[in-house]
Amino acid sequence: MRLLGAPALLLGALALLLGGCEGSSSHTLMYFHTAVSEPNQGLPQFIAVGYVDGQLFSQYDSITRRVQPRVPWIKKVDEDVPQYWDRDTQICQNNEEVYRVSLQILRRYYNQSGGFHTWQFMCGCELREDGSPGRGHWQYAYDGRDYIALDKETLTWTAADLKAQITKEKWEKDPAFAQRQKEYLEEICIEWLQRHLEYGKESLLRRDPPVGKVTRKEGYDDRETLVCQAYGFYPKEIDVTWRKEGEVLQEGTFHRSVAPNPDGTYHAWLSIEIDPKERNWYRCHVDHASLGEPLVLAWEAPASNLGLLIGCVIAALLLIVAGIAGGWFYTKKRQEGYRAASTNEGGSSSSGGEKPQVVYRAASTDSVVVHPPEEGE
Repeated sequence: MRLLGAPALLLGALALLLGGCEGSSSHTLMYFHTAVSEPNQGLPQFIAVGYVDGQLFSQYDSITRRVQPRVPWIKKVDEDVPQYWDRDTQICQNNEEVYRVSLQILRRYYNQSGGFHTWQFMCGCELREDGSPGRGHWQYAYDGRDYIALDKETLTWTAADLKAQITKEKWEKDPAFAQRQKEYLEEICIEWLQRHLEYGKESLLRRDPPVGKVTRKEGYDDRETLVCQAYGFYPKEIDVTWRKEGEVLQEGTFHRSVAPNPDGTYHAWLSIEIDPKERNWYRCHVDHASLGEPLVLAWEAPASNLGLLIGCVIAALLLIVAGIAGGWFYTKKRQEGYRAASTNEGGSSSSGGEKPQVVYRAASTDSVVVHPPEEGE
C-alpha cells in the first residue's frame, strides 16, 4: 500500500487502509503524520491526525502546537486519563522536531538541495468482529512513495529502494526497536481502540441499514448496464453481489469501493453489463450487519405519469369551474346591492330619516517521526 504525497490526500490512504466493501465488521485505530519541507499558508510544517473507524477524533499541527479533540465522545478520556491531552501534545511536539531533522537527512540521502518534499508515517491496528487482533501497519513514505515498513511477524524492515536500505541497516542493528513497535500494534493500540469504541459506542457501534435501488443505463452494441446502489449504511462493511438465476456473478461487473458520506454513513455501488433481453433474470443482493436478511433488488420500470397528469387536469378544471361560479355569485350580489340602494335613496325612516347603508365585505384568504502517541504508557 502506498502513502500519498500531500496532507490533503491522507484520506485517500485512509480509504485504502479501511479496505473494500466486503468482509465482516471490524474496527480500526489509525494515526497519520506528515511533515513538509516548505510549509505555506494552509499547509503546516507538521500535522498528526488520529482516526477510529475512519472518523477523525484528534488533530495536532505545527501552527496550534496542541492536540485538539475532533469529536465530542473523545472528551470522555479525561475521566480515565486526566493528563491525556497534555501528554499527547508533548509527544507530538517532540515528533515535530524529529520529522524536521528526518527531512534534512533524507534530502542528503537523495542528493536534493531544495524543493518541496514530504515525510509521512502511518501506523494502526485492527480489531476483528470476534475480538481478535487483525492487521497491523507501521510504515513510512518519502515524497509520496513507499520508503520503509515493518514486517511485525519477522521483526524486520522492508526497504523500498537503495536509500531506504541505509535506514533498514541502522534500525536492524537494534532488534528491540522493531519489537517495541510490534508490542505497540498488538497490545497498546488494541487496548486504546477498545477504549475509543467504548467512549464513542453511540456513534461507532451503531448499525444503520442500507437503502438500495437499481438503475439502468443504455450502452453500445445492444447492451445495457444495471447499477446496484446502496447508501446510508453504517458500519462500512457491506457485501454487494449481482446474481443471475441464483448464481453469483463476477465477470462483467464493475465494483466501486465503499465511500463515506458527509453524515458519517457510507455508500457503495456495483454495476454489471447485460443483454437487455435477460434483464428480468438479474437480482442484486445487499448484505449488511444491520439487516436480518439481505436486500434483493431488481430493476423496476418507472411508474407511468398518466394518472398524475389526469389528476392535474381534473384539478385545474375544478379550479376554473369554481372561479366562474364565484364570479357569477359576486356579480349577482353587487346587482342586488345597487338595487337596494336605489330603492331607499331620498326616502326617510321612522327613526329619523337616516339613509340605510349596504355594507359589502370582500372575501379574503391568508395564504500524525518515530512514534505515534503511545497512549497509556
